[in-house]
Amino acid sequence: MSGRDRPAEALVEEVLAGKHRALARVITHVENRTPGYRAIVGRLHTHATDTHVIGITGSPGAGKSTLVDKMATRYRDRGLTVGIIAIDPSSPYTGGAVLGDRIRMASNVGDMDVFFRSMSARGSLGGLSTATTDAITALDAFGKDRIIVETVGAGQNEIDIVRTADSVVVLVPPSSGDEVQMLKAGILEIGDLFAVNKADLEGTDRTVMELEEMIMLREDNPTLDAGHHGATSADPSGEPDDREGWEPPVLETVAETGAGVEDLLETLADHRSWLDHSGMREQRARGRIAETIRTLLREDANGLVEAELEALGGIGAVVDRIRAGETDPYTAVDRVFASLQGVEEAEPASPADENAD
Repeated sequence: MSGRDRPAEALVEEVLAGKHRALARVITHVENRTPGYRAIVGRLHTHATDTHVIGITGSPGAGKSTLVDKMATRYRDRGLTVGIIAIDPSSPYTGGAVLGDRIRMASNVGDMDVFFRSMSARGSLGGLSTATTDAITALDAFGKDRIIVETVGAGQNEIDIVRTADSVVVLVPPSSGDEVQMLKAGILEIGDLFAVNKADLEGTDRTVMELEEMIMLREDNPTLDAGHHGATSADPSGEPDDREGWEPPVLETVAETGAGVEDLLETLADHRSWLDHSGMREQRARGRIAETIRTLLREDANGLVEAELEALGGIGAVVDRIRAGETDPYTAVDRVFASLQGVEEAEPASPADENAD
């Protein structure tokens, strides 16, 4: 091991030894994409145990943070440790999480077995930053029994969480006809469980009924991607899985008082058992790894392209040549990739050369 690798190895050993300060440092390296972070995550990846990752999503004001707080408290009552990642909106100036300094988990402040980290969505409102998967790996290797990821809740972009979580809970407030209509735009398809939060308010019964009807329509619609919910899953051999699929239930919760939270945790446990029994847990894990590989390849490819553009004088110089009529966007792109591949660009024939022929 080189001297340069020893600090990273020491940090990994501290994480595996259960030191929360080391865990926080690793996630900071991951979020900032500090040089060497990949080596750290790579080492931690071999120690991950595929703990249960739960995604909590829904519109702003649905009570996600309060519900996550109560979930963590109930898990701690059961003797389980919890890791929480809250995806916050990005600052347009720093790229950081603008809500990162707020106290969102009031019931668990001071409990070292509840690790909370606020992370920036990095410009993808409602979506997960590419660092979130790595942070989950760190929490998993650390030994957290449950990992909860709470998203911003800005609409259809919440489908990003599917690639990260084993079980996705979609929160909907009562009397929110607009919210239920929004679910039709895409977020309905990602939910494994639906919870009408603030169920002590008027309109809860109607919202529950509307959700149940929409889920029924979804399950009856063969054009939707039912594989996420198991209706058309397949085992590793490629043969169709004829085991009963998972029908997303609609629960009622009042996060402020904790009402319904126990039922939610029990239903999440049932969903985890179904994932294991049906083979969908392995299928989702493979899908997450494949998506991580694609993401890393895109990041590296983008870096190579940017470096090559700089070597050619920068994007501004290329634009100047196009505006001057010296080239076109397609030829410019071909030149960049030809250079990346080590292919010498053929010089265009001059009029003198043509006349000589």
